[in-house]
This record gives sequence, structure tokens and C-alpha cells, in this order.
Amino acid sequence: MGILIGVIIVLFVLGSMMALKPNGIDQRLDKLRMTARRLQLNPKLVSCPDWIKGRDNEYGRGMLGQYCLILDDIQLPHARYQVIDGQWRPDSSFVDTSVDDSKLVVPSAIRATHSKPVIKPANFALDRAPLDLPASIEPFVKGLLTKANSIVIYWEDIAYVRPATNPAYQQKMIETDLLVLKANLDKWARQMQKNP
Repeated sequence: MGILIGVIIVLFVLGSMMALKPNGIDQRLDKLRMTARRLQLNPKLVSCPDWIKGRDNEYGRGMLGQYCLILDDIQLPHARYQVIDGQWRPDSSFVDTSVDDSKLVVPSAIRATHSKPVIKPANFALDRAPLDLPASIEPFVKGLLTKANSIVIYWEDIAYVRPATNPAYQQKMIETDLLVLKANLDKWARQMQKNP
């Protein structure tokens, strides 16, 4: 009887330890984020911003991965972009396109001086620029934000590691894909700096 109780206790302890072990998707996601951190992409899990379509295609719903590249030698304007048909498009709630589609105006950038409004120039250098990201990342990208010396991309990084949404996932491609992402973030930041 004592042996039976000992076996039950050992099985109970082993079962509890196995329940604490993360599942395969969590392990893959951890590998992705640790690689991104090593490449200085500063990954975070954040609630979906209200200007991005998140879960169920609703604005501000769910959680997204936020990967931020900080560039010490660049000063960037405040701009927001969404992905539409594989291209960067200015965030429609951030831009007033009702006046003239060829002249984009940032409503929050309007300031009054001596009763006459002055419009700060907005930077829309990435308007209609293609994403040009790896096929394993591109479908999951949702938005881009620039401010001060950082450029931030919002994407569903968990979808990248899920077998159901990315059947071509290969662990050995994580670093290669993230290096392409980092190079594009740097390229977009420099493009925005060149074209005020």
C-alpha cells in the first residue's frame, strides 16, 4: 500500500511539473522575441492601439507585438501608417483627406498663432510604399508608428509562430526574417528623414 501511495505522489508531482512547462507555441514565441531582443528590435506585447484593426478586424481589439527600432542618429516626425493592400497608407483618423486628396493634413498639427491657423508640415514619405517584408511576416503586419528617434511596427507575432496561420514556419528562419524586418525599419526611417 505504501508503494502505491508513493507512486501516486510521484505521478502527481510530475504531472504538476509538466503542466508548468510552456506549450510549443509559447516556446516558439519566446524564441522569436528573444532573437528580436538580441537584434535590438525591443519587442513588447501591447494592447492594440485604437487606430489599428486588431482581432476580428475591429479597431483597438486584442493584443499585438510591438517591435521598436531606436535610431540615435535620426530625428523622426510623428506619423502613423496602416497596411492597405500591401502598402503603407497614412492612418485615416490621423489625416484629414477631405479637403484635397493630394495634400494630406494632420489635424493635430494645426496650431493657432495670432488668430491665423498655421499648419505644421506632415511627413508622408511612406505613402504607398510597399511593405517588402518576408512572406512569413507580411500578412501579419498591422501598422507603423514613428516618433522622435524610434520607428515602431505593430504585428501579430504570435501568428508568425502558429502552425495554423504560418504552416511554412521554420525556426532557423527567425533571425533571417527579423534581420530583413530590421533593415526595412531602418530604410523607412531614413526615407522619412530624407523626405520631410
